[in-house]
Amino acid sequence: MRAELSIEPTAKKVAHRVAVWSIGIFSGSTLSDLKPAPGIEMPVISAKDVNDVPAKFVADPFMIEADGTWYMFFEVMNAATDKGEIGLATSRNGFEWNYQRIVLSEPFHLSYPCVFRIGDEYFMIPETFEAKAMKLYRADPFPVRWSCVGTLVEGPWVDSSIFFFNDCWWVFSNPVAPENQILELFCADAISGPWKRHPMSPLIGGNNRIARGGGRVIMLDGKPIRFAQDCFPFYGTSVRAFEVSLLTHSKYEERELELSPILCAGNQAWRQEGMHHIDPHFVEGRWLACVDGWRFEDRKL
Repeated sequence: MRAELSIEPTAKKVAHRVAVWSIGIFSGSTLSDLKPAPGIEMPVISAKDVNDVPAKFVADPFMIEADGTWYMFFEVMNAATDKGEIGLATSRNGFEWNYQRIVLSEPFHLSYPCVFRIGDEYFMIPETFEAKAMKLYRADPFPVRWSCVGTLVEGPWVDSSIFFFNDCWWVFSNPVAPENQILELFCADAISGPWKRHPMSPLIGGNNRIARGGGRVIMLDGKPIRFAQDCFPFYGTSVRAFEVSLLTHSKYEERELELSPILCAGNQAWRQEGMHHIDPHFVEGRWLACVDGWRFEDRKL
């Protein structure tokens, strides 16, 4: 993510109000039943947990399990550089998390670290729009070191979400402008490419309620499920879910699930203004999801 919200001061001592994002863990028997994990203090990761850089906030969490440990990667907005970096937290059970360190930083902004596995190798497609490329990184070694190994698509793309379906790689992504309005789709036979734009792309244009990516694409009953940020009436309102009902090299159809939106503002302080990201995993008969939410914080003169 990159958008930062602020409003005009309401008192002389208040310079402005800024959006502060934090990370929580939700669980439930279905996607429509996702709620904050019971008995777990929320948020599980916030800016105050980051101890190696001065953090404004944390957001855009993705997690992956390996050898009995859960690894969560997320954006850390570095207050010293005003650029996002990728942080790491770990957990033995997926509910209680410990911050570890920054594992990837670049001269440009990083966020939305979509992490995935191919065989024994781990890859990540973070948001790298300031580099004017959708870059692919490989763990060397996992999870603490990441090296850029190529570019999937040229251009300033945000919130790229990759998935494998019907013997093909696909990636949803959004151009940085016009902001939150357009959804594009690319495909390739191999992760290394060449990547081609789908003939029906852009799939969505001029709609800030369903275009921008909101988390990992998952499979449910053999169909891909795409999550989208609802950016109306403001950025970070809620997360909506869409079933991809038809996907071939020439056709695309989707429908919004009845349970949508699946995430929205709640009465807990850390997410009282809204939510905009989810990474759900089906574990032992239930969904376990890392999510983010935001609240306003007054910054004084």
